[in-house]
Amino acid sequence: MAEEKVKTKEQKVEKSLEQKVKSEKTDAQRIKEVYKLCKGHFGDVRFVGVKYHDKIGWIAKAQLGDDFENLSSDGKTSTDALKKLRSRVKKIIKRYNAV
Repeated sequence: MAEEKVKTKEQKVEKSLEQKVKSEKTDAQRIKEVYKLCKGHFGDVRFVGVKYHDKIGWIAKAQLGDDFENLSSDGKTSTDALKKLRSRVKKIIKRYNAV
């Protein structure tokens, strides 16, 4: 019976680790999500991407339309910058829908 409890505890730990791994997104998935948000709201999107700048750190940028309008955000990591960019886009969409 003690062995069964150990196995079930081990299984629970394995399941929780699997769920954590599944829930973590890659930067590519985050970029696709920001792209879909921008495409749905703004229409024309040229690109969404991330680059590293020596003085600032990581920069996430979404370039919209032919007028070279863009949204950008920075962060210590590329993931952090993408999260901030997604947040900015969502705030813009929320404000637009509130009016």
